[in-house]
Amino acid sequence: MDTLSGLRRRRIALGIPLRELARAVGRSDATVSRVERGQIRPSYELVEKIDGYLQHREGLATPRLTVGDVMNRALVTVEPAAPLATAAQRMEAGGFSQLPVVESGRVIGSVSETTVLRALAQPQARRARVADALEPAYPVVDEGFPADLLPPVLGRYPAVLVMHRGELRGIVTKADLIRGLRGVPFRRTATG
Repeated sequence: MDTLSGLRRRRIALGIPLRELARAVGRSDATVSRVERGQIRPSYELVEKIDGYLQHREGLATPRLTVGDVMNRALVTVEPAAPLATAAQRMEAGGFSQLPVVESGRVIGSVSETTVLRALAQPQARRARVADALEPAYPVVDEGFPADLLPPVLGRYPAVLVMHRGELRGIVTKADLIRGLRGVPFRRTATG
């Protein structure tokens, strides 16, 4: 049983003494110890009690992830007056599929691979500016916003911007959220 083999590891990782777990499930220390070491085969009810207690404690021990925990702080932006080719280069260099468009410290819109591609395919592409391919701005949330509430938002928008006291602090894309929810640290350097 997979559940049984990981009980001791989970209990220790949470810093729960054997005695505390035994009391919580109404069994002796020796019984719980023997269950953890696989020396006795516990009833389904006991396994459920132990697992339930550990799940409860894991929920208490694991703080809820916020947007600040999963956001990419290496935010790359582009100005509306910049040539469209500059936006394309920044996207390519950073591996981004979209960029926020910022003017004088204020987010005024966004630009995506799709709009850049369409604009660059036009005959006047050399003169095109980011403002010519401007899309609506992404939704904005505070750093303390719960990360687990972002999936529906990211289902409608390619990214969410993170602000703190009116200052743009970062961005969260689907990849950032997946990485954060999996517990994988994000490491990417800003390029522009």
